[in-house]
Amino acid sequence: TGAPEAAVTLAGLLSGAEGPGRDEEGALALDLLVVLDAPQLDVETGAMLVESLGDGVRLVLSGDPGVLGSAGAGQVFADVLAARACPRVSSRTPDPGPVGELVSGIGIGELNQVEAPGKEVVIVPVRDAGEAVHRTVQLVADSVPRALGVPSEDTQVITVGHGGAAGTRVLNEALKQRLNPGPGRFGGFDPGDRVAHVPAPGRTVPGVV
Repeated sequence: TGAPEAAVTLAGLLSGAEGPGRDEEGALALDLLVVLDAPQLDVETGAMLVESLGDGVRLVLSGDPGVLGSAGAGQVFADVLAARACPRVSSRTPDPGPVGELVSGIGIGELNQVEAPGKEVVIVPVRDAGEAVHRTVQLVADSVPRALGVPSEDTQVITVGHGGAAGTRVLNEALKQRLNPGPGRFGGFDPGDRVAHVPAPGRTVPGVV
């Protein structure tokens, strides 16, 4: 419809905090639902979603099957594609700009330098996980604020998993030591630490202790 309320979060839609609400039978009061970033759907959320749709409602799942899947159990989007039980449309139009070029390369297993005059994409080679952690701290604390004018508190670091030598636990510890050292009085955290709160499945909200 183009109305601002037409785009809502999935967590908000299922909880009733956002979207059109439900009809007298408890189903979502809509005729068509398009879910973006569908690879992020886990089994529990996917089941809740389907059970919330009334008869005749059309469901469109949209996403890149090559991206990292849900942090929760299952791979709903990949399983639906593999089952070939419903129509599927493949779009081969890459996203514009340096980020789109980077994504297109990663999609075929290549990590190439891309033309990015505005520094939208900067690839920093490292030799091992230890150097990756060191360079990440250096980028967040020094290089990015100096070169791009983006303060450390506005920079988000993303990695593929919690464990490992360059996972979230190691990175968070290294970044905390540099940016907000402290004894971790509150469950390992101190006032000023940045955290990620998950109030509902599929929804992550940043916050500060």
